[in-house]
Amino acid sequence: MKEDYYQAFARLMADTYTLYLKTQNYHWHVRGPHFKTLHLMFEEQYMQLALGVDALAERILTLGRNAPATFAEFSQLRTLEEGNSSRTAEQMVAALCEDHQLILKDLYKVLKMAQEVNDEGSATLLGDRIAEHEKNHWMLKASQM
Repeated sequence: MKEDYYQAFARLMADTYTLYLKTQNYHWHVRGPHFKTLHLMFEEQYMQLALGVDALAERILTLGRNAPATFAEFSQLRTLEEGNSSRTAEQMVAALCEDHQLILKDLYKVLKMAQEVNDEGSATLLGDRIAEHEKNHWMLKASQM
């Protein structure tokens, strides 16, 4: 695995972990008239993200590298901002919506890299991740007040 390919994968994993933690944070702290709907949607999404983090880590390991696995490594690699639990429900939805868009941009970049090196296993995984982030982005966008 080339170093730039590994770094792109590791950054994607760190951002996915950051989005997982942010979504879980918002699940715990969301308030307002749409509490139940958002609380349940955030729970479903953070559970999916946890599986995504695991799949990305296992793919990195399969390709012969160590997956980032500490908060220090995630902090160093991530590009997404951590969640702010004092935000309003509307701000939480908007932030998560934006984060899914940012991860989608990175997913497409890493997918292109995978295709260039004929890494079909990664391309399949990344395609699945793209579909999930597109769906979550759509659900969040449709939930914006």
